[in-house]
Amino acid sequence: MSEPSDEQAAMQQYLVCGTEDCQKNGQFYCNACHRPLCEHCRDEHVKNPDTKFHEIVLYRHRKQQLPVEKCKLHPTRNIDIFCKDCKIPLCSKCSTMEEHQGHKFDDLEEIYAEKYALQQGEFSKIQKYFLPTTQGLKTDIEEDATQIRKIMESIRTSMKAEVKSLKNLVDEVASENLEHTHKMEKSLLEMLKSQETTYDDYIAYLGKMSDEFQKYLSLTNQKLLFLETLNIKTIPETTKPVLPVFTGGKFSKEDISKLLGRVNVPNTEPEKRKIQPMEAVTTHMKSTEKQLKQSKEKSDVKQTLSLSSSVTKVREYSVPDVYNAVHVSADKSSRLWVSNNLGNLVQTDLQGNLLQKIQTSGTFQGYHTATQDGDLIYTDKKKKVIYRITPDKKITEFIKSGDWTPLSVHSSRINGDILVGMIKDGEAKVTRYSKTGKEIQNIQRDNQGQALYKKPHYITENINGDICTSDFNKDTLVVVNKSGYHRFSYTGQRSRFYPHGICTDVLGHILVCDKASDTVHLLDQDGRFLSVILSPQQGIACSRGVCMDDENNLYVGQYGTNTVTVYKYLQ
Repeated sequence: MSEPSDEQAAMQQYLVCGTEDCQKNGQFYCNACHRPLCEHCRDEHVKNPDTKFHEIVLYRHRKQQLPVEKCKLHPTRNIDIFCKDCKIPLCSKCSTMEEHQGHKFDDLEEIYAEKYALQQGEFSKIQKYFLPTTQGLKTDIEEDATQIRKIMESIRTSMKAEVKSLKNLVDEVASENLEHTHKMEKSLLEMLKSQETTYDDYIAYLGKMSDEFQKYLSLTNQKLLFLETLNIKTIPETTKPVLPVFTGGKFSKEDISKLLGRVNVPNTEPEKRKIQPMEAVTTHMKSTEKQLKQSKEKSDVKQTLSLSSSVTKVREYSVPDVYNAVHVSADKSSRLWVSNNLGNLVQTDLQGNLLQKIQTSGTFQGYHTATQDGDLIYTDKKKKVIYRITPDKKITEFIKSGDWTPLSVHSSRINGDILVGMIKDGEAKVTRYSKTGKEIQNIQRDNQGQALYKKPHYITENINGDICTSDFNKDTLVVVNKSGYHRFSYTGQRSRFYPHGICTDVLGHILVCDKASDTVHLLDQDGRFLSVILSPQQGIACSRGVCMDDENNLYVGQYGTNTVTVYKYLQ
């Protein structure tokens, strides 16, 4: 593993002022004395007649100190001068020798600092441009492979539909065409696998180059001055596959082969994969730094929290027009969206005052969710549409679910994706959409091909990307990972378990309402039961909907009342 850069080291530790007996934060740096200074010592440094002309900068803008190397001709002197005429490093005494009379000299430390910055910049390019860009191209290949599989499967489905209507005439031709698609798919995937190998090799090469740059940057002598800048090979170019299309034939006894059609790769020039230009890195880096800062802030909060020994009631809301509060969503402004089993969806402020009311087709489902952008998204079962409500109360059609009836919905706090639980003709699935409404994933069956869901009526996402779903008809809490692979199922602690509202917290706990016992169960991230966190003994009559806000408060909606109660169980 490579050593952390100076900038990383500065971020990871508290910089102590270099003045004797001063333990304050050394946020400044004297390039002449080569030591960090606190604000007070910097001011004293400037006032001191002996040091008032020293260059003092912020610590992150400091010059790199020239490594100490003794002069071979004058062993008591350090080499710190560069003779521009002879192009060799010297000590100050060497510069007075006859062979250097009249020559021009440069400060060797200035040259070293420039060289160091240059190599650091090249190292930074690998870390911030070449590696992520190449990894992005590799991801692009994986997406193409997925698209190839989907397209080929779609083509095979179309072919089978035609074959079915003319089975007695076209069995032999259909078999040949299907085999052709498999060969074509294999060929395309082999091509993509070869491209993936190309980028694997290039990533390995970048790793070696990164190690080389790091080795040069960690030199403790002046060898760096005479090393030539290593050239980084350009990112290999690859081509995107030309996607096959299926040309359907016309039914005809005389021309069976033409009737069934054939799969062909269009005679089109492959499109080159787009490689992000270096100039675009600056904007990307700023965005990444902001995300890292937000991630660190969340991580810091997580590390300071733990389960409390007791659950404390914080406050209570009486929500108008929603007798039977079966689902709750808290938006970023801490305002509440609450719905009942009759389709009434209302928004209230912190005092419980009605802000807006919408009539929907929702009943006992978690059919609305607050987004990172401050919007609310809700499903319409009858119209099979998912709507978006903006803070200015504008309602727009967001996603059409086609033949599938959307029941539950959740907006990811990780990346803004939209998770939707759906049903159709006795089947059920969870579909992932991007925050712009593009379908990107369908989860329907486990590793053995068995149906995962029957009626996913409440849904949420955990901090590790797990998708957690309360299934009304299976009486089960079903959890899959972000790739859709089944992780575990939870069926309660008693003979009967009717899961309803579900949410997760900043520590990865899963909280689920059990209608059978009118309790709220607390599970760990791997589905292990920890405790009954709320029960009728604590004043919860019929818990149905739960959610967490940004302050780690738990909101509980109850059946048989319009009350939403807020609890604190993390400390």
